[in-house]
Amino acid sequence: MSEPIRLVALDLDGTLLNEELHITPRTINAIRDATTAGVHVTLATGRGFVSTRPFAERLGITTPLICYQGGVIGDPCTGRVLHEVTMSAEIAERVIEQADREDLDISLYGEDVIYFRKLLWPQEFYERWFGLRIVHEPRLRRILDYAQPLKFIIIAEPAEADIIETRWKRLFNGPLHIVRSHRLFVEGNPPGASKGTALAWLAARLGVPREGVMAVGDNDNDRSMVEWAGIGVAMGSGAPSLQAVADWVAPGQAEDGAAVALERFALGRRV
Repeated sequence: MSEPIRLVALDLDGTLLNEELHITPRTINAIRDATTAGVHVTLATGRGFVSTRPFAERLGITTPLICYQGGVIGDPCTGRVLHEVTMSAEIAERVIEQADREDLDISLYGEDVIYFRKLLWPQEFYERWFGLRIVHEPRLRRILDYAQPLKFIIIAEPAEADIIETRWKRLFNGPLHIVRSHRLFVEGNPPGASKGTALAWLAARLGVPREGVMAVGDNDNDRSMVEWAGIGVAMGSGAPSLQAVADWVAPGQAEDGAAVALERFALGRRV
């Protein structure tokens, strides 16, 4: 008999959330049904802990949340950080210097604040995608005197982001984990900070074997958890590279793919 699914990690943007940040009733009901059935359901996102907690509250999720691409695991009920991985000051300085040389639109995350080198987008863009307090700091090096970065994001149009992703993977291979989380975003995380390593940490804390874990995502930043989980699910509307390594490809986000995965694997329904 196969191991039942006892822990589910769900990406937010592009998996649960559409471009309007909407979660469908079917998805909400599937999450609540799984929780009622005793399945631990968590969110695994690049968003900050503070900005992820309202989504957890809305969905009735009490399992610790995986945030900052795995850099932080926090209790949504108490607000307490349970696990954290930060970027060294030396690596952060190299990142800032390289971004300055290339004149990139880069930001650093420090605790519950995002420090932007430039502010080039409308206010609504930052509110939609980041959800944390924003500080404009043209000289990002200053923040290293009082904050340890959790990650960085470079914002660029898709074609340019493709080039930046390739170049930065070559430049920072090893000291950083460079991932594509959105068509506009290239992210950098410290070693040991990924959704996969965070999910493994959480599963061990909850006493759930790897075979009893399902992970659902849509982009390359989800790859580590999709590959690690006993059942790794890629959204049909997601990146082909993620679909290629997944155990199962769900319908797209517009077709309630995350709900279908929950219903099929966590709730045992025929869908």
